[in-house]
Amino acid sequence: MNFPGSLSRLAYVAALLASLIGATVHAEVTLLNVSYDPTREFYDAYNREFAQFWKQKTGEDVAIRQSHGGSGKQARTVIDGLPADVVTLALAYDIDALASKGKLLPANWQGRLPHNSSPYTSTIVFLVRKGNPKGIRDWGDLIKPGVEVITPNPKTSGGARWNYLAAWAWALLQPGGSEATAADFIGRLYRNVPVLDTGARASLTTFAQRGIGDVIITWENEAFMASKRLPKQEFETVVPSISILAEPPVAVVDKVAIRRGTIAVARAYVEHLYSREAQEIAAQHHYRPRDPAVAARHAAEFPDVRMLTIADFGGWHAANARHFAAGAAFDRIYARK
Repeated sequence: MNFPGSLSRLAYVAALLASLIGATVHAEVTLLNVSYDPTREFYDAYNREFAQFWKQKTGEDVAIRQSHGGSGKQARTVIDGLPADVVTLALAYDIDALASKGKLLPANWQGRLPHNSSPYTSTIVFLVRKGNPKGIRDWGDLIKPGVEVITPNPKTSGGARWNYLAAWAWALLQPGGSEATAADFIGRLYRNVPVLDTGARASLTTFAQRGIGDVIITWENEAFMASKRLPKQEFETVVPSISILAEPPVAVVDKVAIRRGTIAVARAYVEHLYSREAQEIAAQHHYRPRDPAVAARHAAEFPDVRMLTIADFGGWHAANARHFAAGAAFDRIYARK
């Protein structure tokens, strides 16, 4: 290119630098959200809505990649180096591990967002085959002879831990219930489990597509999805008399997001989950919204059920030490299966 003088050359270089800087500013940002098994459909929809919101707010394009699997397994993968900007896992204990073992975010991460950083909730229900041929109505029916129960492995799946604790709570609250009778009930239940998949979605595949089992213990949103969306499958949801309030939390993985320069968009991503738009998407995907107005609009879709909370088990650290750590109750019970 010919320039009539040095000033023109300087002007050209300045314009070129400005265009490159502008291109950098408006380049697409990418986030990685490492999540647990049953959130695929919800985050597919939420990611599209958030990308629109962020574009309107900042002029910046953002692309969100997803990783799904059993919650405990996902947490270990992030600790081992998977560069998650954001985690949206099944239970707080798994994110606590990112803080304590991985030093990837502050120990007080749960206090950074409302409702202990859980923007939506769920509960645990049963999914049975059409007509409910085994007559399954409550937890006690799961230990009957000849009933095959599908549930994931609580060593790898957060949903499986919610399942286990809901079952334990029901047994403990029965007339004459005690720690001993609850442990006996859990042992009899797992004797009816033919296979332990690593995550909730894998268990749903085992039940719905492979045709194994008479009943699956599952997230409420997974039961809705299977009942309404899986083609050529016929199922019914059974709500037990007692369940548990499942509170899947979300968090920014500070160390990764700061290193990657995504901290602002990562924070906006988790904060926007509390927006009216995101709460509506959560409800449409059968998660129980926190927003009272959205919850009221969808109240008929979510049956009333008596729910215990993780606080009734002393919190996640106490529950893990007692039930899920190496050599704890689950290991002892399952060894006797």
